[in-house]
Amino acid sequence: MKHQALPTSAARSIADAVKRVVNPVGSPAVLKGRPRNSSEITKQFGEVDAIVVGTGPGGTSVARGLARAGKRVVMLEAGRDHRGSWYYGTPLGPMIYTEKRGFLRSKEGIAIVRPMLTGGATNMFAGAASGPPDWWEARTGINLGQEIEETIDELNIAVLPDDQMGRASQRIAEAGRALGQDWYAQPKFNDVSRCRVAFDCGAKCMYGCRCGGKWTANDFMDQAIAAGAALLTECTVREAIIEEGAANGVRGTHRGEPFELRAKSVIISAGGIGTPRILQNSGIADAGNKLAVDTNFVIFGVSEQRGNADESPMTVSYCDDEAGLMYSSLMQPWGLFSLQQILMGRQHWPKIGKFPRMMGVMLKIKEDLKGYVAPDGEISMPLTEVDMRRANQGYLVCRDILIKAGCDPDSIFWNPPRGTHPCGTARIGEHIDADLKTKFDNLYVCDASTFPDALVRPPTLTIIALGKRLARHLNADLSATSKTDQPAEAAAPVH
Repeated sequence: MKHQALPTSAARSIADAVKRVVNPVGSPAVLKGRPRNSSEITKQFGEVDAIVVGTGPGGTSVARGLARAGKRVVMLEAGRDHRGSWYYGTPLGPMIYTEKRGFLRSKEGIAIVRPMLTGGATNMFAGAASGPPDWWEARTGINLGQEIEETIDELNIAVLPDDQMGRASQRIAEAGRALGQDWYAQPKFNDVSRCRVAFDCGAKCMYGCRCGGKWTANDFMDQAIAAGAALLTECTVREAIIEEGAANGVRGTHRGEPFELRAKSVIISAGGIGTPRILQNSGIADAGNKLAVDTNFVIFGVSEQRGNADESPMTVSYCDDEAGLMYSSLMQPWGLFSLQQILMGRQHWPKIGKFPRMMGVMLKIKEDLKGYVAPDGEISMPLTEVDMRRANQGYLVCRDILIKAGCDPDSIFWNPPRGTHPCGTARIGEHIDADLKTKFDNLYVCDASTFPDALVRPPTLTIIALGKRLARHLNADLSATSKTDQPAEAAAPVH
C-alpha cells in the first residue's frame, strides 16, 4: 500500500453493564449476581490485568490483543452502544451520540465533532485508510510496518472496485491529474463482503454505517468481549489511581455514581481531547499543553451532472505534503449540508435544492502544535495567518479541480472550518516514551493524542497499529509479572 493512501446503586449498574470477565486462570466466566459496590467485583474476580479507557481503534486494539492472550480486561466507555437503534446512521444520530449534540466548539468558535459512543469516531469516519507519513519513524522511533501490513490483510483494506468508486469522484480525480496532481484511489475500511444489506455507502455513512460494510472499532470491541473482556458503558473516568509512582486502577463515575476499579495496568485511549484531561487529573500537568488538528473545509460546486453525495466519501485522494495539504472527494450528507445552509442565513437556502448536482472536495490543512485542552474542558484551536494562507491556497486548487470537472465557476463556495482528528496532546517523546508509557509505571496511552504532530491523513490505521504493538508489549510484560508474583516451588528434599 502506498502509505499516503495508505442506582439502584452504582455497583448494580456496573453489574448490569459488565458483559463478561475472565477468571484468574484465563477461561471466560459470566458475571453473576448484583454486587452492591465495585469492591465486590474486585472481591469476586480479583485484580484485573488491564483497564482500557475508551473503545475507539486504539483502546479496542489493545483490549482485544490482551483478552485473546488470556488477560483479564475491562473496557470503560463514556458513551453507549447505539448500534441497532433506529436512529443510528440517520441525521438524528450525531445529535444523540456526539458531545454537546454536535455543537461542540473551541474557544475560538471552530466546530469539533466528537463522537461519544462505543467504537468512538470510527462510527462517523469516512472509512479511509492511510499509514503514517514519511517522518513518523524518525520522529517517534517506532516502526509500525508489521502491524500496518497485518491490519491491511486482516481487514481486507483496499481501494473500492471501479463500479463502487463513483463516477463523480472519478471525474474529480481525472480533473486533478489533468492539472498535474498525483491523485490516487484511496484504500478504504469498506468491504462489501461484510455488508448485512445492499452496499449503501454514500455520504450518509458518516452518520454511522447502516449496511455493515464499513469496519468500526465496535468490531474489535465485540471480539474482545468474545475473548473474555468486560465492557462497562456510560462510565466517565476522571483519573488514574497513582500510588508510589505507579498506576493501580481508575476512579470516575458510572451513571453519576462514583466508582473505583483496580488493575495491574491502565491504558488511556479516550482520544485527543479526553485523554489529556484524564492525564492532567492523574498528575501529568503538561498533558494537553498543545493541540494539533486537521482542520478541514469542503469546497462545493454545482455541475450539470449528478454529484458525489451518493458515492462513498474519500474514494480518491491527493496528498501535497510539501504544502501541508490533503485533498479528497467528499460530500457532506444532505441533512448536515442543509442544516449548515439554514444556519448560515436565508441567502444560502437556494443551495439546498442544488444538492443532487453538487460536487464536493474535502481540503485538509496541516496545523502546527498550538492551542490546548484544559482540565475544565475548554479547548483552544486558533486558526493562524499561516493556517489561512494554506487554506486559501488549497481553496484555489479545489476551485480549479471543480471547474475542470464541469462545475459552474460562479457556483463554487466553501463551508466554515471544522476541526477533525484532534491529536498531539500526550506526545510520544514528550509525555510518553516509545512504548507509550507515561512517567508513571503501568500507565499507558494509545490513541491519536500520542502523535507528535498532525498526520494530515486519515489516522485510524496508524492508531490500530499502535494498539496492536502495545498489546504485544503488555502481554509480555504482564506475563513476566505474573511469573514473578507466583510463589516459588519448594525445593525437592535431598536424600
